[in-house]
Amino acid sequence: MTTATVGRSAAATARLAPAHYEPDRVPAEVRRYAGQPQQLGVGRPGKIGLLELGFERIGPRTELVTHYQKSPLQIMRPLYFDPARPDLAVTFLMSTGGGIVQADRLRMDLRCGAGTAVHLTTQAATKVHRTDADYATQQVFLHADADAYVEYLPDMTIPYRDSRFYQRTVVTVAPSATVLAGETVMAGRLAHGERNAYQVFAADLEFRRPDGRLLALDTVRLVPERAAGPGVTGPAVLAGHDLVSTFYAVTPLAPAAEVADALHQALRDLPDGSGLRYGVSVLPEDCGAWLRVLGGDSPTVTAALRQAWDAVRRLLIGVPAPVMRKS
Repeated sequence: MTTATVGRSAAATARLAPAHYEPDRVPAEVRRYAGQPQQLGVGRPGKIGLLELGFERIGPRTELVTHYQKSPLQIMRPLYFDPARPDLAVTFLMSTGGGIVQADRLRMDLRCGAGTAVHLTTQAATKVHRTDADYATQQVFLHADADAYVEYLPDMTIPYRDSRFYQRTVVTVAPSATVLAGETVMAGRLAHGERNAYQVFAADLEFRRPDGRLLALDTVRLVPERAAGPGVTGPAVLAGHDLVSTFYAVTPLAPAAEVADALHQALRDLPDGSGLRYGVSVLPEDCGAWLRVLGGDSPTVTAALRQAWDAVRRLLIGVPAPVMRKS
């Protein structure tokens, strides 16, 4: 057996160790449901989804140079259809299943090398199915090296009735890199009458420097049946709305105040009667700005996020957002 073969075998073993696919910490609101399902449990075939992607700048454009996937996670090959940025590698993150189910442990490691230009998105909305025992988790570790330009804009997450889900996203940004990142959560399958019928939705979105220093932390804990208070519908949470969306722009390419002004203007230009509530603020250390949007329907919130993305793109790199056709 060659040294290379031994190395690959060791790497494969490490990937399937619980220390790799289990989060370092799980919020108490989710962890209290830990248990062993009667069906496939944690660690069984098909329950650990892994995706590792590495991008590098090669010649005039960004190329995918390393790729490992374990079902249910996979990708299509990168596409280059942004007419204003032909160097931008557009990559669709996909699942071979119909969504996230109980005892799933998913992990994505996405590394964008120096000077790369990458757009990462999902094929469709992420559906979190009903849970009888245990819970499901997804971890995303995104690295943007020096001078990289990265967009991480997945479609919305929809927690179904009785689902229990924890998502942790850690974005590590070099001081000279730019990352635009967004997350959207819907209150459930509204057409089925499932409005805030999940048991718990928890998410942590972290932005860090390469030395580990924390820039920003966005913590979401939605527990509709919490004994005290109005659950998730109160004024400090969803305020009676059905979608909450967040958009971050961490960048050295413009002052934080200018980024915040661009975000504010983008939503102020939306048609009257949209019913949106939103707020914009700068991030610590003048590293960028962020936006939170509450809305009542998917098309309106999606349009608002696209306006924000387009406005920040025009400010930072001087080109509009491309049309993303996923159907």
